[in-house]
Amino acid sequence: MTRTLNPFQKGNTTMPENPLRLLMNPRSVAVVGASNDFRKMGTIQALSILEDGYSGDVYFIHRSEKTVLGRLAFPTAADLPKAPDLAVLIVPSSSIAGLLADFGGIGTKRAIIITAGFKETGSAGRGMEEKIKAVARQYGIRFVGPNCLGIINSENSLNTTVAPFTTGPGRLGFASQSGTYVTQALPYLRRNGIRYSKAISLGNEADIDLVDALEYLGEDEQTKAVILYIEGIRDGRRFVEVARRITKQKPVIAQYVGGSVSGARAGASHTGSMSGPDFLYDGIFKQAGILRVPTIEDLYAHGWTLATQPPLRGRRVGVVTNSGGPGTGIAYMCDREGLEVPRFSEGLQRDIRPLIEAHASAANPVDLTFDLGMRKLAVTLPEMILKSGEVDALILHGVMHSGFMVEIFEHLRGYLQGVSYEAFLKSTRSVKEDAFQLPGKYPFPFLISSFFDDADDCTRGYLDAGVPVFRAPENAARALGSLYRYRLVRERVLSEAPPLPEAKPEALEILAGAIAEGRSALDECEAKQVLAAYGVPVTREVKVLTLQDAVKAAERIRYPVAVKACSWEMLHKSGRGLIALNVENEAQVREVFDGIQKAAGKPTPVLVQEMVFGNREFLVGMTRFPGFAPCVVFGLGGVWTEIHRDTTLRQAPLSASDAAEMLGDLRSSRLLGEYRGLPEVKRAALVLLLQAVGTIALLHPEIAEIDVNPVMIRGEEPVAADALISFK
Repeated sequence: MTRTLNPFQKGNTTMPENPLRLLMNPRSVAVVGASNDFRKMGTIQALSILEDGYSGDVYFIHRSEKTVLGRLAFPTAADLPKAPDLAVLIVPSSSIAGLLADFGGIGTKRAIIITAGFKETGSAGRGMEEKIKAVARQYGIRFVGPNCLGIINSENSLNTTVAPFTTGPGRLGFASQSGTYVTQALPYLRRNGIRYSKAISLGNEADIDLVDALEYLGEDEQTKAVILYIEGIRDGRRFVEVARRITKQKPVIAQYVGGSVSGARAGASHTGSMSGPDFLYDGIFKQAGILRVPTIEDLYAHGWTLATQPPLRGRRVGVVTNSGGPGTGIAYMCDREGLEVPRFSEGLQRDIRPLIEAHASAANPVDLTFDLGMRKLAVTLPEMILKSGEVDALILHGVMHSGFMVEIFEHLRGYLQGVSYEAFLKSTRSVKEDAFQLPGKYPFPFLISSFFDDADDCTRGYLDAGVPVFRAPENAARALGSLYRYRLVRERVLSEAPPLPEAKPEALEILAGAIAEGRSALDECEAKQVLAAYGVPVTREVKVLTLQDAVKAAERIRYPVAVKACSWEMLHKSGRGLIALNVENEAQVREVFDGIQKAAGKPTPVLVQEMVFGNREFLVGMTRFPGFAPCVVFGLGGVWTEIHRDTTLRQAPLSASDAAEMLGDLRSSRLLGEYRGLPEVKRAALVLLLQAVGTIALLHPEIAEIDVNPVMIRGEEPVAADALISFK
């Protein structure tokens, strides 16, 4: 008999409609907190709704003003001519619960609570947040916030934030636990040609949360790529489930900033977020198929690249530049990103050479050196390379015109006999529209690098055409690297985690007995018995109380043996005189047995264990983090664990593909292959071991931690040589 509790299995076909669907697409909006005072936040947000093109009905509620921003104002929600689809609340925190009840009473089902001062401020604020959640549940209201900056929907021109959104519909969906990155960044995005499809400031996530937003953006047809700014995830199990479904269809990129001590502290005071260590999020993102980037600039730029560029079909990158340095930098970074900058064929080089100086390179990167013949750089050479069939993507550096001309004009002014800058600029050659439209003609990623900003007419032309432009050559290559990483995500073959088995009676008995005794852990022998019950290979061993039994056990197991203290109170034995290895005869057994008793300071059971010889040691473990399913850890083990810190992690239950990916994550993964005369490790056996540890954690929630270290590789087989299981 098996259990079917598996959050990653398919078959859930009765998913409720996402609460953001109506919230992002209301036919009418009511604003509480706007006035005729333009210094007030609520007024500024109301102006965004009125001025950015939203065509639905807009109502204002104000207790004393008869009109707000030239429109009739109503004293209360009950006075409105109809119940609005959406209420936007920008009033003191103490008023929010009452206002929610007012709107709930007339039938409004969605709200955005901009107001701060809730759980992020401490216990009093937490109490108010619980009160508004209770009111919302009573009336069936779903809401974003509190402590947020609103939403943007470029499809219907609804903008409830403090910043104007004037760039028109885009392709990039954004869910953020920071309101600033949704709103304050808008001028930056506009300068870089980046346009949102939808953007959602989540705030404290008292109701609608990050996973709801991810699911909504994943289903949104306008959104071609999703970016996430994350300070903490509250439901890791659901997050992975939803993300794995989405990332097979469209890319998701995340920036996580809560993994340091200071980052976690800042996130908690900012939105009350629940953070976790960096390696936890690294593992969760990999399991979910999410690409991680380190900076907010990368989040926007790489997201926009993935939203606008065709899929990367291969690893071959063509590079065309008007300078050797940028070309070298791009090639170097492509190598770092797993891409290839191949030497062009002799035939293609022969076609290129007549277009460049004799001393310039045609091999790839193609280096024009200093050449103001922008058409060659922007059209002729790129088209020749794209048609050749020798590349899968192209990076172009140095297309420029007005930006460079304004730099040199002052030096030329005295020689131009009164010619104005405008006339000078008009007389100089520039590229035409066909350069900016060229990327759309070919099904390959096409990225631009330029040191000139959007004041340059060439930069502006590419941005307006939806072609990403990067301010440094290496950044263009790094963005292309994200395209390559997403290709690997789409290509990976995911399996389903097996159904959970019934809990093993012998494991239940051991665990229940230890807990009944008030213990915080099992001893090593008991821990291995629990592991063995679920199929984990363990060492042959016997737990004994007397010297005579220790001698008999050693003879039965056969020398050499290991002799260890075996007590739940003495879990860490190295360096304390509580363990002896390579014990080769009876005399040594007697000696080390006595030594262990003296080191323990009291009569202590001893574990006599077969010696396991192997040159490769790994660790397998399980730990728990708030908001996440049990997490299985795999890494380099033995004495190297703390030194190298080479580990990876996934949430349980693990599918075979999850566990197999973990093996490849390690920097030291080469140790799993044939290595210095050693055979390749049986990866299937390690996969089963990892899955078993996850199964144990799910079936026995009383277990707080599992530590199997080392897992020795004996020949090609893994075996648990030591183990620890502790309780909550």
